[in-house]
Amino acid sequence: MLNENLKAIRKSKGLSQQELAIRLNVVRQTISKWEQGLSVPDSDMLLTLSEALETPVSVLLGETIEPPKADELKVISEKLELINLQLAQRKRRRRKMLHWLFLSLCAIAVMGFVVLAALGSSYLGWDYSDPETAVVGVAFHGFEWVFVRVAPVIFAGAFIGSILTLERKQF
Repeated sequence: MLNENLKAIRKSKGLSQQELAIRLNVVRQTISKWEQGLSVPDSDMLLTLSEALETPVSVLLGETIEPPKADELKVISEKLELINLQLAQRKRRRRKMLHWLFLSLCAIAVMGFVVLAALGSSYLGWDYSDPETAVVGVAFHGFEWVFVRVAPVIFAGAFIGSILTLERKQF
């Protein structure tokens, strides 16, 4: 059992007998004898061998190592491909949603400026002498003041964001 498992694990790790011998500070012939079943390592060397191959001692001593079947690998590969496709679709949807959000912010900012222009808005054009309209005028003036200063920043950020989230065609 040990000889078969040792050989199978060594090969699965992509190690030659010489490379394993160097890791264990033994000669290559020692590895060859272990794999042919002509000798066995002592308990200390078995622990060192286990560490070098990153494999539990129980696997080296008794559990048989079977290479994965081609069908199992194919099923796993198909599942991973499906997961990758789902992740790619989710990323595309998220990117598209962000793109439309940024475009909407641009449109809202432009519409806000259009509304202010249509109302003939000027900061000092409101009659503040009437107490009833003075409160509304101050509130509207405050909104204008904030909007005129913040909207260009929002517009610029949304415009840049919409460009960055454009879906690029791959050739």
